[in-house]
Amino acid sequence: MKIIIAHTNYPSFLKSFYAKYQNWTGFSYKKILDLWSHEFFGSSNFYSTHLNKLGWDVFDILIDDKNSQHIWAKEKNFNNGKLIDKLLKHIPFFIKTRTGIVDTWIFDIFLEQIKHYKPDVIYMHHLGLLQDNQLHEIRKHCKLLVGQIASPLPDSKLLKKFDLIISSMPHFVRKIRKMGIKSEYLKWAFEQSILKEISKNERVYNVSYVGAFSPHHSQGNKTLETLAKKIKVDFWGYSENFLSPLSPIRKSFHGQAWGKDMYTIFSKSKIVINRHINVAGNYANNMRLYEATGMGALLVTDYKKNINDFFEDGKEIVTYKNTDDLIKKVKYYLENEKEMLRIASAGQLKTLNYHNYTIRIKELHGILLKYLK
Repeated sequence: MKIIIAHTNYPSFLKSFYAKYQNWTGFSYKKILDLWSHEFFGSSNFYSTHLNKLGWDVFDILIDDKNSQHIWAKEKNFNNGKLIDKLLKHIPFFIKTRTGIVDTWIFDIFLEQIKHYKPDVIYMHHLGLLQDNQLHEIRKHCKLLVGQIASPLPDSKLLKKFDLIISSMPHFVRKIRKMGIKSEYLKWAFEQSILKEISKNERVYNVSYVGAFSPHHSQGNKTLETLAKKIKVDFWGYSENFLSPLSPIRKSFHGQAWGKDMYTIFSKSKIVINRHINVAGNYANNMRLYEATGMGALLVTDYKKNINDFFEDGKEIVTYKNTDDLIKKVKYYLENEKEMLRIASAGQLKTLNYHNYTIRIKELHGILLKYLK
């Protein structure tokens, strides 16, 4: 069976990625993919690595990365330099946005890749990247069009273009099914091989946080700001422009940290704070649950009613129900280091044994085979 996995990347990550390799224009498409996979951004090549072991032919595509996609097109002698795209380069972005004009290179090259690789399954990590008519077109070239989402849902009209929607949010699965769309629940995981790439470090950060500060995280931002007034927290992340100029987070904000840099920070942290995106509601689901515990830090996360489906509260992780509870517990564990280390160690063991990609991709494998039949 053949599967295309369409990855999307934050523009800020791509900018930092290509800044590391200023001679990237001379690289092959394969070399760029290899370098990208070693950055461990998001779910990286974790899906493809483990699907390969299960007998799938997997093609990773950085669908929104103009650099690598144009290199692929050049290597395959695909002429995607249409006149309209050339003209669009000279039209200001705000005019494109207001008039509904969009660059077509993403769809043009992706469609050509689909025709080239002839996949049985197309797996997209960004449901809203393509328009309705474009999804309709690519659907003609595969047996199963799958989308995965853990962010605000797009319009139901777009969702219905997919054969299957996978989500780490159980309430999303129920909501999508009520729309008459097939949906399955799949938790995130931790890639164990990262521990071989990130050397053991002295835990020099008492408390750290790495993540977003966007309006979608507004509830958690208030909690983090209150915590920062009481306890020294080292912050990294993105969308900090949404924070007030007077936000206490800015006093110990160190900039962005993607992939490997983020994992290194967690390996140097005693406590990692987690909080969920607003749309998570009362359900724990995000990647930070496994990234922090996998690197051996004590995870202190906002309480959700399904948290014990992942970890035993108080024995493998610590939860907080409000800001005062968070401050109280962080202070307690900083003062009781042996207990902190014991819980962190148990949390790491749980993640490595039960929340790894070997297990998770076997679950995905079963889901895909079910719907292919």
